[in-house]
Amino acid sequence: MSKLYIKEAKDAGNLSVDLLFSDQTTRRVDIGDFIRRHPHPQYNKYLDPRKFRQFSIEDGNVVWGKSWDLIFPIEQLHAGVIA
Repeated sequence: MSKLYIKEAKDAGNLSVDLLFSDQTTRRVDIGDFIRRHPHPQYNKYLDPRKFRQFSIEDGNVVWGKSWDLIFPIEQLHAGVIA
């Protein structure tokens, strides 16, 4: 089985992202829910929609911040549920 990775990520509004995976699965994931449940100064800044939109795809995963302040396991993103 080939490695699963994110091919595309787009801001979906309301602190959510639309993801396209290498297996052609698409998923909308609510990242804001995780940030609100896990208050931490490192994460809280991404509650600002302007900051939130500044994500990128690196090494096949969607990340926020220069030092990967916020990153999630690809399997959780693929399932659409962040634990």
